[in-house]
Amino acid sequence: MLNANPTAQDCIDALGHLVSFDTVSHNSNLALIESVANALSDIGVESRLTHNEEGTKANLWATIGPADRGGIVLSGHTDVVPVENQDWSSDPFVMEERDGLLYGRGTSDMKGFVACAFAHAAQMAKTDLKVPIHLAFSYDEEVGCTGVIDLVEDVSANFPKPLAVIVGEPTMMQIVGGHKGGRSYTTTVRGVDGHSSAPDLGANAIFAAARIVSYLQEVQARLKEQADRESGFSPPYTTVDCGLITGGTAFNIIPAECSFGWGLRSVPGEDTDAIVADIFNFIETQVEPGLKAISPQAGVSHVQRNDLPPFAPDESSPAESLLRHMIGQNRSGRVAYGTEASRFQEVGIPAVVFGPGSIEQAHIPDEFIAIEQIHKCHDFLNDLTRWAASHDRIA
Repeated sequence: MLNANPTAQDCIDALGHLVSFDTVSHNSNLALIESVANALSDIGVESRLTHNEEGTKANLWATIGPADRGGIVLSGHTDVVPVENQDWSSDPFVMEERDGLLYGRGTSDMKGFVACAFAHAAQMAKTDLKVPIHLAFSYDEEVGCTGVIDLVEDVSANFPKPLAVIVGEPTMMQIVGGHKGGRSYTTTVRGVDGHSSAPDLGANAIFAAARIVSYLQEVQARLKEQADRESGFSPPYTTVDCGLITGGTAFNIIPAECSFGWGLRSVPGEDTDAIVADIFNFIETQVEPGLKAISPQAGVSHVQRNDLPPFAPDESSPAESLLRHMIGQNRSGRVAYGTEASRFQEVGIPAVVFGPGSIEQAHIPDEFIAIEQIHKCHDFLNDLTRWAASHDRIA
């Protein structure tokens, strides 16, 4: 039962409840979403769900306060990263408190914020809000911020445009006003196998893949040299990564296939399409001809895995203005990781990233959030509720 006068302990209890749902991205999040929707219904707040094609996952959108105008969105994702092959000291889906820290998968990234927003829903519902507060809880953030796309499209088509979005990723309750974009690919090289004693009769897929990976390093060096040192990002340039490679069957067989995963984390304003086009051109002109000279079936193919736009800094946006006014911070930070803020920004909804916990805890074993951070988020949501009851716009 949601408390109409929530305490920080209510937020902690809500977090324990949310952590108990195993919402690793390859699993369904419906049990968590249905639990939240039922609790909201009990206090008179109805939820709108948007599902994935399979119907196994859902986003939740709920409006607290007047529905005829746009308000402040509290946005968070409900999925978490896997725990397999990580050395946890306790069950990752049973929250434990130790020495002022709350351990469990998703405590920091980012069920801590979702729990605080959820725990404050009854208080918001009993308050005469002039500006509505919306809850937006999504799926599949951890696999490219893809689930929230349906929610954003639904909100844009069917509801008044929100004034501002607060994406509660862990920032230690500091304002983040910009982040890099992300695009990634799986590239597969198809060669021709054969006995390793006769390399001219085959096409070595690993050698061809190595040439492409080496070229990615050259691209990275150029981007680093061209960096705008005043961009505010660290590092201040678009980065290139290659984090996974597999291929071959035996030492004495010419490998017929090699696949690798690579991608870009681009600073706002970077022409990512042009960078990718250059890489593809190198492959088509410098790598594929040698493969196809052995067999027309040989070659290189690509599958795009995700494409998240950058979140461009805008210190004059209503979202930043609201947060600056409420917490007294004069500057906003920039980060290299991606969030759903850019999904809102690309449809013209101002956003800011601001939430409890540290990104340094994200994705690691024994993930935790400090209880102190929950208290700070609890206090902020009290202030936000009071603000929404006494204002009808963002100054």
